[in-house]
Amino acid sequence: MMKKHWNEIQPIDHYTVGTHGMLQEYDRKIITFLYQPLIGTVCYSLYMSLWGEVEENRLWSTDSTHYHLMNVLSVNLQDVYEARMKLEGIGLLKVYEKRDDEDRRFLYELQPPLSPQEFFHDGMLNVYLYRKIGRTHYLRLKKFFTDASADKNQYTEITRSFQDVFTSEPINFLHHDANVDSETRSGEQYMKYGKNDGLALDEIDFDFQLLLAGLSESMVPRKAFTPKVKETVLKLSYLYGIDPLQMKNIVLSSLDADDTIDIESLRKTARDWYGMQTGDQLPDLTTRVETKKAVERDQPLSQEEELIDYLETTSPKDVLSDISNGGSPSKADLQAVEEVLMSQKLPIGVMNVLIQYVLLKTDMKLTKGYMEKIASHWSRKKVTSASEAMILAKSEHKQYLEWAEGKKETKSSRRRKPIRTEKLPEWFKEDETADESESTAEGYDFEAEKKKLEEELKNFRK
Repeated sequence: MMKKHWNEIQPIDHYTVGTHGMLQEYDRKIITFLYQPLIGTVCYSLYMSLWGEVEENRLWSTDSTHYHLMNVLSVNLQDVYEARMKLEGIGLLKVYEKRDDEDRRFLYELQPPLSPQEFFHDGMLNVYLYRKIGRTHYLRLKKFFTDASADKNQYTEITRSFQDVFTSEPINFLHHDANVDSETRSGEQYMKYGKNDGLALDEIDFDFQLLLAGLSESMVPRKAFTPKVKETVLKLSYLYGIDPLQMKNIVLSSLDADDTIDIESLRKTARDWYGMQTGDQLPDLTTRVETKKAVERDQPLSQEEELIDYLETTSPKDVLSDISNGGSPSKADLQAVEEVLMSQKLPIGVMNVLIQYVLLKTDMKLTKGYMEKIASHWSRKKVTSASEAMILAKSEHKQYLEWAEGKKETKSSRRRKPIRTEKLPEWFKEDETADESESTAEGYDFEAEKKKLEEELKNFRK
């Protein structure tokens, strides 16, 4: 999860870069064309800069400070730290830390990327890439990383063996050098190419025991859950948000005549399930946002802090569902949110505040045009967190009210006509004195309506 960097890294902290085996020029193409669309330019530049610090045909660099990285990339330390975490999460970097009193040092071990074949059959990364760049360019990239194959079945192999070509002379063991068969000395390693182990997913996020409990041995033999099948189930559950009970039917639909689980069928069935749930929209790769948890504090989170934590760590789809008391959001609402999210590039927490605000200002209708107008304003203001979005929504409330009504009133007309009191999210605290006077003039019981609204919005903090 994305954290603030203050306690994790400082400009004066030293680091050394290593590579898990020698990186090849072909790795550069894979990272440029397959990984860069997913991780972004800052993350890509960090990987390439760290790689550049390791001399050719070497495995480790000389020592540097993070201040050096900030200068090379022309970004602040928070950006360096977040880019580093993205590289860790996507499997391109392993990080090791050593503390000596106040001194802190890091080892950054660059991991080679997956091979093109592994990437395009990964089951997660290829889906995210397809979602990011579209079908046309995705197919172009597949063609770029493949070539024609020769049909060896039409040929007869005539390769000679070692014994056919060479003979071995007797060895005088009295003069045999003991170092011939010895391993490397302590602190040394042979130069070699490395291999990426793939994405590291936490199995704790999926309850395999619950899945197996719903599948008897006669339905699905336990031996059918090979390591590859379990890895695929884990990825699909994360990718499409499938819980163990839903996964049971997907697994049953993927059994073949030999009582084995066909991985391609498993992936297709999961895709079809997701399509039925969301209107055939592929999932997108987004970065988690982390706020301070209660366990890291001396005191429990306040009510406002709990709400901000909820907004920063919950997907817009789940926020829409919570507002609907657990009902599935409509395809039109999801599409509207996705289009605004993609076009304005709002952080998840900011998008969730916008959803709450717009729904409650427009009688629970997610008006796309109104949402886009506010989103564009927040994007220009460079709003990056839920709390910042709340503050701006309060300060610009009068302007947003005019946008919602589709006209801009003059100052004189606003003096003649009381401002309509509307439903607003619980975090929205207006000037109660002004509201009470206006509401009383209209015979409006402000306190009773406020209490009723607070009851309606309790689901937002669950």
